[in-house]
Amino acid sequence: MKEILNHLFEHKTLTKEQARQMLLGIGRGDYNTAQIASFLTVYMMRSIRVEELEGFRDAMLELCVSIDLSAYDPMDLCGTGGDGKDTFNISTLSAFVVAGAGQRVAKHGNHGVSSMCGSSTVMEYLGHKFTNDAGELNRLMETAGICFLHAPLFHPAMKNVAPIRRDLGVKTFFNVLGPLVNPAKPQKQLVGVFNLELARLYAYLYQQTNKQFMILHALDGYDEVSLTGSFKVITNSTEQLLSPAALGLDTQTQESLSGGHTVEESARIFMNVLKNKATDAQKQAVLANSAMALIATNRAATREEAVAFARESIDSGRALECFKKLVA
Repeated sequence: MKEILNHLFEHKTLTKEQARQMLLGIGRGDYNTAQIASFLTVYMMRSIRVEELEGFRDAMLELCVSIDLSAYDPMDLCGTGGDGKDTFNISTLSAFVVAGAGQRVAKHGNHGVSSMCGSSTVMEYLGHKFTNDAGELNRLMETAGICFLHAPLFHPAMKNVAPIRRDLGVKTFFNVLGPLVNPAKPQKQLVGVFNLELARLYAYLYQQTNKQFMILHALDGYDEVSLTGSFKVITNSTEQLLSPAALGLDTQTQESLSGGHTVEESARIFMNVLKNKATDAQKQAVLANSAMALIATNRAATREEAVAFARESIDSGRALECFKKLVA
């Protein structure tokens, strides 16, 4: 580790194989907390290179407890987090809306590190019991159309990194890795990223795979479609800049997307959206992200149709039904 740290402190980068070996070493417990913290800090001070990200991703997938859900052709909806915006749990809610619209979902999530209430935090508060049991996850895909993959259960080798990340309390490259290391390896993916540089990195990596993907980034810094302004959309074949009006939706304020100050508040907003009792701004933000997911998976032919399908999933109670079956 000392040699690698000195290499990095001289502003040099790692090859794909060096990055892979470093993360395998961290997973095996080869390094102490000070060394790991120093290693993470390097990537808070400079951008991660595509070879490094590729190596880290490969190591995480090598170390993870994998789960085969390919029979359901699921998708994942996941943001990198780390945008510092403290919105309510938009992508997690969108996962239920998408499941309610008929697209099965294998949602990868974790507790928040740089935000107050991550997807795992709100799901746990609302009564969901996390599992990595293959039989149970397959049953949930059958009955609820969605399962929740709580990252620590599938990436046990990273248990010695979790307290370091928590103590640092800021985004690290593990935020960036989250959407790349879903243990179900879904072939359909909607991912939100917190800057354009990262959007380019993700696009490059996804283009080396057979994934059907869509990458979202709001130009004012959100890792999702916030409707607070224009947003970038990158897919296998296109790159677009869209406005809220392009989805037939209104422009919203940052304040209207707040996730609240406690887990209880976040959970209340979450259930209000599913019960169709949310504010107009909250509902529209979820509709926007759900619609983009339905377009990404070819469930909808047009943006107008995608928003209509998402709206129907909430209005009919199907999204809520998926949630109830998952938690039950």
